[in-house]
Amino acid sequence: MKLKVKENKGCLLVGNVGVNRAKAPCLDFRNIRTIRQMVFQNPGGFEATQKGYFYQRARQSEITLARRVLRGERFNPAENSLWFFKPSGDCPAQWYNQNNTGRFKSHCFFAPTQADCPGVY
Repeated sequence: MKLKVKENKGCLLVGNVGVNRAKAPCLDFRNIRTIRQMVFQNPGGFEATQKGYFYQRARQSEITLARRVLRGERFNPAENSLWFFKPSGDCPAQWYNQNNTGRFKSHCFFAPTQADCPGVY
């Protein structure tokens, strides 16, 4: 899907990873069934919630992006990814046995195989 210039693809990619974690009954996410459970998973979850980086309510533009992801829109390289991180250099081919699906700006995305986690495909 081609994105409009003003859209924040990074937010959409992170949203894809979050939805994938709630959909995928595998790996570290076997007991995660809701977005709330995924966000506050400990250990795991998202660093922003773990460390309290949120200091304001979501803006309408962010709510609109979240709704798009929740409706099923998927974006490369996070379509089936369960993980992302920011390495100090190049993206490794694998991370915790998950294959690299690509990079967006400074973050690398990783997805399990369909055999290991069919619920995310």
